[in-house]
Amino acid sequence: MFEVNKISATNKTVRMPDPLIEKLTKLAKQNDISFNQLVIQCCEYAMKHLDRTI
Repeated sequence: MFEVNKISATNKTVRMPDPLIEKLTKLAKQNDISFNQLVIQCCEYAMKHLDRTI
């Protein structure tokens, strides 16, 4: 049976260097995903690959 799942999310303002935003925007467009989704994936990857546990 199909179930609709709501994922909890919070808005947060983050400042990034302009060159990084430009690179992320280009990469998101090349992969047909939103800028936000790309940033989430990058952060999740970085957290998963840290040498220490948080």
